[in-house]
Amino acid sequence: MSGPLSGIRVLELGQLIAAPFATRLMAEFGAEVIKVEPPGEGDPLRKWRKMHEGTSLWWYLQSRNKKSIAVNLKSPEGLDVVKQLAQSADVVVENFRPGGLEKLGLGWDVLSSLNPNLVMVRISGYGQTGPYRDRPGFGAIGESMGGIRFTTGSPEAPPARVGVSIGDTLASLHGVIGALMALLRVKTGQGAGQVIDVSLVESVFNVMESLVPEYDLLGEVRTRTGGALPGITPSNTYPTRDGGYVVIAGNSDPIFRRLMAVIGRPDLAEDPALRNNDGRSQQSVMLDGLIAAWSKTRTVEEALAALDAADVPAGRIYSVADIVADPHYQARDMILQAELPGGTQVKMPGIVPKLSDTPGEVRWQGPALGAHTDAVLGELGLDPDRIAALREKGAVA
Repeated sequence: MSGPLSGIRVLELGQLIAAPFATRLMAEFGAEVIKVEPPGEGDPLRKWRKMHEGTSLWWYLQSRNKKSIAVNLKSPEGLDVVKQLAQSADVVVENFRPGGLEKLGLGWDVLSSLNPNLVMVRISGYGQTGPYRDRPGFGAIGESMGGIRFTTGSPEAPPARVGVSIGDTLASLHGVIGALMALLRVKTGQGAGQVIDVSLVESVFNVMESLVPEYDLLGEVRTRTGGALPGITPSNTYPTRDGGYVVIAGNSDPIFRRLMAVIGRPDLAEDPALRNNDGRSQQSVMLDGLIAAWSKTRTVEEALAALDAADVPAGRIYSVADIVADPHYQARDMILQAELPGGTQVKMPGIVPKLSDTPGEVRWQGPALGAHTDAVLGELGLDPDRIAALREKGAVA
Protein backbone atom coordinates (compact mmCIF):
# COMPACT_ATOMS: atom_id res chain seq x y z
CA MET A 1 0.00 0.00 0.00
CA SER A 2 1.43 3.39 -0.99
CA GLY A 3 1.68 6.10 1.62
CA PRO A 4 0.06 9.53 1.15
CA LEU A 5 3.47 11.03 0.32
CA SER A 6 4.35 8.38 -2.22
CA GLY A 7 6.01 10.07 -5.21
CA ILE A 8 7.38 12.94 -3.11
CA ARG A 9 11.18 13.18 -3.07
CA VAL A 10 12.78 14.83 -0.03
CA LEU A 11 16.44 15.79 0.16
CA GLU A 12 17.74 15.97 3.73
CA LEU A 13 20.72 18.26 4.34
CA GLY A 14 20.61 17.99 8.10
CA GLN A 15 21.94 16.17 11.10
CA LEU A 16 21.15 15.26 14.70
CA ILE A 17 17.52 15.97 15.61
CA ALA A 18 15.38 18.74 14.12
CA ALA A 19 15.70 18.27 10.36
CA PRO A 20 16.10 14.45 10.55
CA PHE A 21 12.99 14.03 12.71
CA ALA A 22 10.96 16.02 10.19
CA THR A 23 12.16 13.87 7.30
CA ARG A 24 11.61 10.69 9.30
CA LEU A 25 7.91 11.56 9.55
CA MET A 26 7.76 12.14 5.80
CA ALA A 27 9.56 8.87 5.10
CA GLU A 28 7.15 6.92 7.29
CA PHE A 29 4.27 8.08 5.09
CA GLY A 30 5.82 7.17 1.77
CA ALA A 31 8.17 9.99 0.80
CA GLU A 32 11.50 9.02 -0.71
CA VAL A 33 13.97 10.65 1.67
CA ILE A 34 17.57 10.92 0.51
CA LYS A 35 19.80 11.83 3.44
CA VAL A 36 23.09 13.47 2.54
CA GLU A 37 25.83 12.63 5.05
CA PRO A 38 29.50 13.58 5.18
CA PRO A 39 31.86 10.70 4.31
CA GLY A 40 33.64 9.12 7.24
CA GLU A 41 31.56 9.45 10.39
CA GLY A 42 28.25 10.54 8.86
CA ASP A 43 25.55 12.13 10.99
CA PRO A 44 26.82 12.55 14.59
CA LEU A 45 23.54 10.98 15.77
CA ARG A 46 25.02 7.63 14.72
CA LYS A 47 27.10 7.84 17.91
CA TRP A 48 24.67 9.50 20.34
CA ARG A 49 23.24 7.91 23.50
CA LYS A 50 22.92 4.13 23.82
CA MET A 51 24.74 2.02 21.26
CA HIS A 52 24.32 -1.41 19.69
CA GLU A 53 27.49 -2.79 18.13
CA GLY A 54 28.86 0.70 17.55
CA THR A 55 25.72 2.35 16.22
CA SER A 56 23.19 4.43 18.16
CA LEU A 57 19.77 2.87 18.69
CA TRP A 58 18.39 6.39 18.24
CA TRP A 59 19.92 6.42 14.76
CA TYR A 60 18.04 3.28 13.72
CA LEU A 61 14.77 4.93 14.74
CA GLN A 62 15.46 8.48 13.52
CA SER A 63 16.58 7.36 10.07
CA ARG A 64 14.24 4.51 9.28
CA ASN A 65 13.00 4.39 5.69
CA LYS A 66 15.69 6.85 4.55
CA LYS A 67 18.33 6.40 1.88
CA SER A 68 21.85 7.39 2.92
CA ILE A 69 24.33 8.83 0.45
CA ALA A 70 27.80 9.95 1.51
CA VAL A 71 28.67 13.22 -0.25
CA ASN A 72 31.53 15.62 0.44
CA LEU A 73 29.96 19.08 0.40
CA LYS A 74 33.44 20.65 0.39
CA SER A 75 34.05 19.13 -3.03
CA PRO A 76 32.82 20.89 -6.21
CA GLU A 77 31.79 17.53 -7.61
CA GLY A 78 29.91 16.73 -4.41
CA LEU A 79 28.06 20.03 -4.59
CA ASP A 80 27.12 19.24 -8.19
CA VAL A 81 25.60 15.94 -7.03
CA VAL A 82 23.44 17.79 -4.47
CA LYS A 83 22.34 20.32 -7.11
CA GLN A 84 21.31 17.50 -9.43
CA LEU A 85 19.32 15.87 -6.63
CA ALA A 86 17.64 19.20 -5.81
CA GLN A 87 16.45 19.51 -9.41
CA SER A 88 14.33 16.38 -9.00
CA ALA A 89 13.34 16.96 -5.37
CA ASP A 90 10.03 18.29 -4.09
CA VAL A 91 11.38 19.30 -0.68
CA VAL A 92 14.77 20.12 0.81
CA VAL A 93 15.04 20.08 4.61
CA GLU A 94 18.11 21.61 6.26
CA ASN A 95 19.23 22.71 9.70
CA PHE A 96 22.50 24.52 9.04
CA ARG A 97 23.11 27.79 10.84
CA PRO A 98 21.64 30.61 8.69
CA GLY A 99 24.01 31.37 5.85
CA GLY A 100 25.64 27.94 6.00
CA LEU A 101 24.12 26.65 2.77
CA GLU A 102 24.84 29.96 1.07
CA LYS A 103 28.54 29.60 1.90
CA LEU A 104 28.51 26.23 0.18
CA GLY A 105 26.77 27.62 -2.89
CA LEU A 106 23.52 25.79 -2.08
CA GLY A 107 21.38 28.71 -0.94
CA TRP A 108 17.74 29.23 -1.81
CA ASP A 109 18.59 31.48 -4.74
CA VAL A 110 20.68 28.73 -6.33
CA LEU A 111 18.41 25.76 -5.68
CA SER A 112 15.16 27.55 -6.54
CA SER A 113 16.64 28.73 -9.84
CA LEU A 114 17.33 25.08 -10.66
CA ASN A 115 13.87 23.97 -9.48
CA PRO A 116 11.22 26.73 -9.16
CA ASN A 117 8.74 24.30 -7.56
CA LEU A 118 11.14 23.34 -4.79
CA VAL A 119 9.99 23.74 -1.18
CA MET A 120 12.83 24.40 1.28
CA VAL A 121 12.36 23.86 5.02
CA ARG A 122 15.02 25.77 6.97
CA ILE A 123 15.22 24.94 10.69
CA SER A 124 17.52 27.04 12.85
CA GLY A 125 17.79 28.35 16.38
CA TYR A 126 16.39 31.82 15.79
CA GLY A 127 15.21 31.88 12.17
CA GLN A 128 16.70 33.24 8.97
CA THR A 129 16.22 36.91 9.93
CA GLY A 130 16.47 39.09 13.04
CA PRO A 131 19.33 40.23 15.26
CA TYR A 132 19.98 36.74 16.67
CA ARG A 133 19.99 34.85 13.35
CA ASP A 134 23.74 34.21 13.39
CA ARG A 135 23.87 32.83 16.91
CA PRO A 136 24.29 29.06 17.32
CA GLY A 137 21.03 27.59 18.54
CA PHE A 138 20.18 24.14 19.85
CA GLY A 139 16.95 22.72 21.22
CA ALA A 140 17.92 23.53 24.80
CA ILE A 141 18.24 27.21 23.90
CA GLY A 142 14.94 27.16 22.03
CA GLU A 143 13.23 25.67 25.08
CA SER A 144 14.81 28.29 27.34
CA MET A 145 14.04 31.36 25.22
CA GLY A 146 10.69 30.02 23.99
CA GLY A 147 9.31 30.05 27.53
CA ILE A 148 8.77 26.38 28.33
CA ARG A 149 11.65 25.90 30.75
CA PHE A 150 10.58 28.86 32.89
CA THR A 151 7.25 27.09 33.40
CA THR A 152 8.58 23.54 33.89
CA GLY A 153 9.46 21.92 37.21
CA SER A 154 8.86 22.58 40.88
CA PRO A 155 8.46 26.18 42.08
CA GLU A 156 11.14 25.45 44.71
CA ALA A 157 13.69 24.27 42.14
CA PRO A 158 15.51 25.77 39.15
CA PRO A 159 13.76 25.61 35.76
CA ALA A 160 13.74 22.02 34.54
CA ARG A 161 14.24 20.35 31.20
CA VAL A 162 11.43 18.26 29.75
CA GLY A 163 12.79 14.72 29.55
CA VAL A 164 13.15 14.72 25.77
CA SER A 165 14.44 17.14 23.12
CA ILE A 166 11.07 18.86 22.89
CA GLY A 167 12.41 22.06 21.28
CA ASP A 168 13.85 20.14 18.34
CA THR A 169 10.80 17.97 17.81
CA LEU A 170 8.39 20.91 18.01
CA ALA A 171 10.46 22.64 15.33
CA SER A 172 10.35 19.44 13.25
CA LEU A 173 6.58 19.27 13.45
CA HIS A 174 6.22 22.91 12.42
CA GLY A 175 8.59 22.20 9.53
CA VAL A 176 6.50 19.27 8.32
CA ILE A 177 3.29 21.28 8.57
CA GLY A 178 4.84 24.12 6.60
CA ALA A 179 6.23 21.74 3.97
CA LEU A 180 2.85 20.08 3.45
CA MET A 181 1.07 23.43 3.09
CA ALA A 182 3.67 24.63 0.59
CA LEU A 183 3.53 21.32 -1.32
CA LEU A 184 -0.25 21.59 -1.54
CA ARG A 185 0.13 25.02 -3.12
CA VAL A 186 2.58 23.67 -5.69
CA LYS A 187 0.74 20.46 -6.48
CA THR A 188 -2.61 22.22 -6.95
CA GLY A 189 -1.10 24.75 -9.32
CA GLN A 190 -1.58 27.74 -7.04
CA GLY A 191 2.04 28.85 -7.11
CA ALA A 192 5.72 28.00 -7.06
CA GLY A 193 7.90 26.68 -4.27
CA GLN A 194 8.86 28.73 -1.24
CA VAL A 195 10.97 28.79 1.93
CA ILE A 196 9.59 27.52 5.24
CA ASP A 197 11.53 29.45 7.91
CA VAL A 198 11.31 27.55 11.24
CA SER A 199 12.88 28.82 14.44
CA LEU A 200 13.39 26.55 17.45
CA VAL A 201 12.59 29.45 19.77
CA GLU A 202 9.37 30.32 17.92
CA SER A 203 8.26 26.68 17.67
CA VAL A 204 8.36 26.41 21.45
CA PHE A 205 6.81 29.85 21.90
CA ASN A 206 3.94 28.83 19.61
CA VAL A 207 2.68 26.24 22.11
CA MET A 208 2.84 28.52 25.16
CA GLU A 209 -0.91 29.11 25.24
CA SER A 210 -2.11 32.46 26.66
CA LEU A 211 1.24 33.40 28.15
CA VAL A 212 1.52 36.79 26.40
CA PRO A 213 -2.00 38.25 26.83
CA GLU A 214 -2.04 37.17 30.49
CA TYR A 215 1.15 39.13 31.01
CA ASP A 216 0.12 42.11 28.90
CA LEU A 217 -3.31 42.70 30.38
CA LEU A 218 -2.98 41.21 33.87
CA GLY A 219 0.73 41.39 34.63
CA GLU A 220 0.71 37.63 35.18
CA VAL A 221 4.08 35.89 34.73
CA ARG A 222 3.34 32.18 34.46
CA THR A 223 6.00 30.18 36.28
CA ARG A 224 6.66 26.68 37.59
CA THR A 225 3.79 24.86 39.31
CA GLY A 226 5.07 21.30 39.57
CA GLY A 227 2.43 18.80 38.49
CA ALA A 228 -0.46 21.24 38.66
CA LEU A 229 -2.20 22.77 35.67
CA PRO A 230 -2.23 26.47 36.59
CA GLY A 231 -5.61 28.16 36.54
CA ILE A 232 -7.47 24.89 35.90
CA THR A 233 -8.63 23.23 39.11
CA PRO A 234 -8.38 20.50 40.17
CA SER A 235 -5.74 19.01 37.87
CA ASN A 236 -2.58 17.75 39.50
CA THR A 237 -0.37 14.80 40.42
CA TYR A 238 -1.32 13.09 43.67
CA PRO A 239 0.63 10.59 45.85
CA THR A 240 -0.63 7.11 46.64
CA ARG A 241 -0.17 4.72 49.56
CA ASP A 242 2.24 2.46 47.68
CA GLY A 243 4.66 5.28 46.85
CA GLY A 244 3.27 5.94 43.40
CA TYR A 245 1.36 8.81 41.83
CA VAL A 246 -1.85 9.33 39.92
CA VAL A 247 -2.66 12.24 37.66
CA ILE A 248 -6.26 13.38 38.13
CA ALA A 249 -7.96 15.88 35.83
CA GLY A 250 -11.17 17.13 37.40
CA ASN A 251 -11.25 20.03 34.98
CA SER A 252 -14.87 20.39 33.93
CA ASP A 253 -17.78 21.21 36.20
CA PRO A 254 -19.52 17.80 35.87
CA ILE A 255 -16.24 15.91 36.34
CA PHE A 256 -15.47 17.95 39.46
CA ARG A 257 -18.79 16.96 40.98
CA ARG A 258 -18.12 13.27 40.26
CA LEU A 259 -14.61 13.55 41.69
CA MET A 260 -15.89 15.07 44.92
CA ALA A 261 -18.32 12.17 45.27
CA VAL A 262 -15.46 9.68 44.83
CA ILE A 263 -13.34 11.26 47.58
CA GLY A 264 -16.31 11.42 49.94
CA ARG A 265 -16.99 15.15 49.76
CA PRO A 266 -20.33 15.47 47.94
CA ASP A 267 -20.93 18.67 49.92
CA LEU A 268 -18.21 20.40 47.92
CA ALA A 269 -19.82 19.25 44.70
CA GLU A 270 -22.86 21.34 45.63
CA ASP A 271 -20.96 24.35 46.97
CA PRO A 272 -21.92 27.41 44.82
CA ALA A 273 -18.44 28.87 45.34
CA LEU A 274 -16.91 25.83 43.62
CA ARG A 275 -19.46 25.50 40.85
CA ASN A 276 -17.11 26.75 38.14
CA ASN A 277 -13.39 26.80 37.46
CA ASP A 278 -12.85 30.41 38.55
CA GLY A 279 -14.11 29.67 42.04
CA ARG A 280 -12.24 26.37 42.27
CA SER A 281 -8.95 27.96 41.20
CA GLN A 282 -9.19 30.34 44.15
CA GLN A 283 -9.39 27.27 46.40
CA SER A 284 -6.82 25.12 44.58
CA VAL A 285 -4.61 24.51 47.63
CA MET A 286 -7.55 23.32 49.71
CA LEU A 287 -8.91 21.07 46.96
CA ASP A 288 -5.53 19.56 46.13
CA GLY A 289 -5.00 18.82 49.82
CA LEU A 290 -8.31 16.98 50.10
CA ILE A 291 -7.71 14.94 46.96
CA ALA A 292 -4.18 14.06 48.10
CA ALA A 293 -5.47 13.00 51.50
CA TRP A 294 -7.84 10.59 49.72
CA SER A 295 -5.24 9.27 47.26
CA LYS A 296 -2.71 8.58 50.03
CA THR A 297 -5.05 5.98 51.52
CA ARG A 298 -5.10 3.94 48.29
CA THR A 299 -2.68 2.19 46.00
CA VAL A 300 -2.32 3.40 42.43
CA GLU A 301 -4.54 0.53 41.24
CA GLU A 302 -7.22 1.19 43.85
CA ALA A 303 -7.31 4.91 43.12
CA LEU A 304 -7.52 4.39 39.38
CA ALA A 305 -10.27 1.79 39.73
CA ALA A 306 -12.40 4.15 41.82
CA LEU A 307 -11.85 7.09 39.49
CA ASP A 308 -12.49 5.03 36.38
CA ALA A 309 -15.77 3.73 37.83
CA ALA A 310 -16.85 7.36 38.35
CA ASP A 311 -15.75 8.40 34.85
CA VAL A 312 -13.10 10.80 36.17
CA PRO A 313 -10.07 11.18 33.86
CA ALA A 314 -7.03 9.76 35.63
CA GLY A 315 -3.89 7.87 34.84
CA ARG A 316 -0.66 6.50 36.22
CA ILE A 317 2.68 8.05 35.28
CA TYR A 318 4.25 5.60 32.87
CA SER A 319 7.88 4.62 32.67
CA VAL A 320 9.12 3.09 29.43
CA ALA A 321 8.63 -0.33 31.02
CA ASP A 322 4.96 0.50 31.58
CA ILE A 323 4.59 1.71 28.00
CA VAL A 324 6.10 -1.41 26.44
CA ALA A 325 3.90 -3.70 28.55
CA ASP A 326 0.68 -1.75 28.10
CA PRO A 327 -2.03 -3.60 26.11
CA HIS A 328 -3.44 -0.38 24.63
CA TYR A 329 -0.07 0.58 23.14
CA GLN A 330 0.21 -2.93 21.74
CA ALA A 331 -3.31 -2.98 20.33
CA ARG A 332 -2.65 0.23 18.42
CA ASP A 333 0.66 -1.00 16.98
CA MET A 334 2.63 1.57 18.91
CA ILE A 335 5.30 -0.99 19.84
CA LEU A 336 6.78 -2.53 16.68
CA GLN A 337 9.24 -5.37 16.38
CA ALA A 338 12.29 -4.46 14.31
CA GLU A 339 15.45 -6.21 13.19
CA LEU A 340 18.90 -4.66 13.36
CA PRO A 341 21.86 -5.65 11.20
CA GLY A 342 22.99 -9.12 12.22
CA GLY A 343 19.46 -10.21 13.07
CA THR A 344 19.11 -8.67 16.54
CA GLN A 345 15.44 -8.16 17.41
CA VAL A 346 14.45 -4.89 19.09
CA LYS A 347 11.25 -3.05 19.89
CA MET A 348 10.76 0.36 18.29
CA PRO A 349 8.02 3.02 18.57
CA GLY A 350 5.10 2.80 16.16
CA ILE A 351 3.88 5.46 13.76
CA VAL A 352 1.76 8.54 14.49
CA PRO A 353 -0.77 9.61 13.24
CA LYS A 354 -2.98 6.70 12.20
CA LEU A 355 -4.38 7.13 8.67
CA SER A 356 -7.27 4.84 7.81
CA ASP A 357 -6.58 4.35 4.08
CA THR A 358 -2.89 5.19 3.63
CA PRO A 359 -1.15 4.38 6.92
CA GLY A 360 2.53 4.90 7.47
CA GLU A 361 4.91 1.98 7.58
CA VAL A 362 8.47 1.01 8.47
CA ARG A 363 10.27 -0.44 5.47
CA TRP A 364 13.76 -0.54 6.98
CA GLN A 365 15.71 0.82 9.93
CA GLY A 366 18.35 3.55 9.71
CA PRO A 367 20.82 2.53 6.97
CA ALA A 368 24.58 2.16 6.95
CA LEU A 369 26.49 5.28 5.93
CA GLY A 370 26.42 5.64 2.15
CA ALA A 371 24.36 2.49 1.68
CA HIS A 372 22.40 4.04 -1.19
CA THR A 373 25.08 6.22 -2.79
CA ASP A 374 25.55 4.09 -5.90
CA ALA A 375 21.83 3.49 -6.42
CA VAL A 376 20.88 7.16 -6.06
CA LEU A 377 23.70 8.36 -8.32
CA GLY A 378 22.73 5.71 -10.83
CA GLU A 379 19.21 7.15 -10.91
CA LEU A 380 20.79 10.52 -11.76
CA GLY A 381 22.27 8.89 -14.86
CA LEU A 382 25.82 8.40 -13.61
CA ASP A 383 27.37 5.15 -14.82
CA PRO A 384 29.61 3.01 -12.57
CA ASP A 385 32.79 4.47 -14.05
CA ARG A 386 31.66 8.02 -13.30
CA ILE A 387 30.67 7.05 -9.76
CA ALA A 388 34.05 5.40 -9.27
CA ALA A 389 35.77 8.56 -10.48
CA LEU A 390 33.78 10.67 -8.02
CA ARG A 391 34.71 8.28 -5.25
CA GLU A 392 38.38 8.49 -6.20
CA LYS A 393 38.23 12.29 -5.96
CA GLY A 394 36.64 12.08 -2.52
CA ALA A 395 33.40 13.67 -3.71
CA VAL A 396 31.31 10.68 -2.60
CA ALA A 397 31.86 7.59 -0.49
